[in-house]
Amino acid sequence: MINVMAPLLEVRGLIVELPTAAGWVRPVNEVSLSISAGESLGLVGESGSGKTMLSLALMGLLPLGARVSGEASLATEASTKSLMALGEREWRDVRGGEIAMVFQEPMTSLNPVMRIGAQIEETIRAHHPKLSANEVKRKAVDSLRRAAVPEPEARAEQFPHQLSGGLRQRAMIAMALAAGPRLLFADEPTTALDVTVQKQILDLLDGLRRELKLGLLFITHDLGVVAQVAERVAVMYAGRIIEEGPVRNVLAKPLHPYTQGLLRSSPTLKRGALMPIPGAVPQLIALPPGCAFEPRCDLRRAECAAEIPALRTSGGDHAARCILV
Repeated sequence: MINVMAPLLEVRGLIVELPTAAGWVRPVNEVSLSISAGESLGLVGESGSGKTMLSLALMGLLPLGARVSGEASLATEASTKSLMALGEREWRDVRGGEIAMVFQEPMTSLNPVMRIGAQIEETIRAHHPKLSANEVKRKAVDSLRRAAVPEPEARAEQFPHQLSGGLRQRAMIAMALAAGPRLLFADEPTTALDVTVQKQILDLLDGLRRELKLGLLFITHDLGVVAQVAERVAVMYAGRIIEEGPVRNVLAKPLHPYTQGLLRSSPTLKRGALMPIPGAVPQLIALPPGCAFEPRCDLRRAECAAEIPALRTSGGDHAARCILV
């Protein structure tokens, strides 16, 4: 059995490089993180910060030509697997069986010409080929029921276009968990859903994490969403983790100017006008020599442009990649 103190997923110095016409770029640059069984980690950042590319690297779904270095290990009941050393055949066992992913837009992730139940059954058969047809069908319906899909037997016979956005996302969650993975990646699963449905999906994921002792990596650009589902948060910018720590600490007293800017630009009931962060995330092909946030930072110093800051701890396990810490 796994030591309960050991992380379920441990990533150390992970680098992903992609070829472009202008040269190699690093959408994921020396990222380190860990997730334990039953723990939720929120990964926050603007579009283009590398959040999704990180999750794809940990699922073995990078585009052709990508180069990967660093370490990523997954603790299983029998052993510890090095994800970066897996071949495609081994990845097929890990995907769905050990690690599953809920993608951002279910309408583009679900097969439009297959019934919902058939798609879930396909996942179950891939990892449990010895089950009978009746057992597979029963497990598919049970997965829909676990994902709080009403009338799961009837919904299993419907096509994706016959379901609402919230039900499609629940079906995606049911499919992700059907084969019994222990680690779940949720990539902006509440995008384009109305506020009430968004709250239901967040509560569902949080409840399933606690019930099934899942490790959960929740990817979002919204710090308010992270506060509802995550215990720890890592803020990502231009491919690097620039702040990490317990959610309460990071939201109450953010250390990095970028995290402070994200909070100021989030709508609240108390504050009137929003304060957007000036500028945009830098192009990966032309990153500044020092801190990647330096060109947009109101608190920048001359030394900020000299070299990339190291992660500095400010008491406990709250740290930020900033010289002001």
